Amino acid sequence: MGGLTVMRALKARLPGENLLYLGDTARLPYGTKSADTVTRYAVQAAKALIARDIKMLVVACNTASSVALPILETAFAPLPVIGVIGPGASAAVAATDDGPIAVIATEGTVKGGAYVRAIQALSPRMPVVQQAAPLLVPLAEEGLISGEIARLAVERYLTPLLATVPRPKVLVLGCTHFPALKQTIAAVAGSDVTLVDSAETTAKAVEQALKSAGLLNVGSGGVAQFLATDAPDRFANVGETFLGSPIDPGSVEVVDL
Repeated sequence: MGGLTVMRALKARLPGENLLYLGDTARLPYGTKSADTVTRYAVQAAKALIARDIKMLVVACNTASSVALPILETAFAPLPVIGVIGPGASAAVAATDDGPIAVIATEGTVKGGAYVRAIQALSPRMPVVQQAAPLLVPLAEEGLISGEIARLAVERYLTPLLATVPRPKVLVLGCTHFPALKQTIAAVAGSDVTLVDSAETTAKAVEQALKSAGLLNVGSGGVAQFLATDAPDRFANVGETFLGSPIDPGSVEVVDL
């Protein structure tokens, strides 16, 4: 579901592109599953999309990007494959000279250490601190993105993380669900902490990659299509929170991976 925040950013930045979104609603969440399971699911989802003649694959999930991206890139070459972690890491490093950089993400992304590796590949001495924030995922899916419940949950995760000495200067929203809670997270973090939204940074990376490959559709008029593996009504209802616009349940095609 959270990948719809990436789709929202893609629609805003690339209005001429046709977008095909697959939400694996039958098997979510990915963030608490093993790396092997997430990789298997990601490959299956990629095959279903590639069968529909796509020109680029965007892995709009931090957990899947953290464990499956190299396998997807190899298995489906020369198809361009872009994950959300690399663009997020680049934006985080660009936002500070000395850090620390803080990351909130799912359990799977934090345990895998993908952001630490990606950030320190760009800036080897950059200190990185992480915090798994699993409760924020169901809160976002229930639409509880503001108010006291959301604030208390965000404070639970950010208070110890931002108490690190020295205090982090950048906070990476390392789960595609988290941009839905961006205003609450910003209020708790304070104005001295720069937020890095993986959805926005990924959309920029997609635009650059399409331009470089001569694949960019300019102008407007792009069409969005939605696929889900279960419960299209719930997908449409919950998805509106992340996409920022209504989704017609009747337009959601159910597919079996």
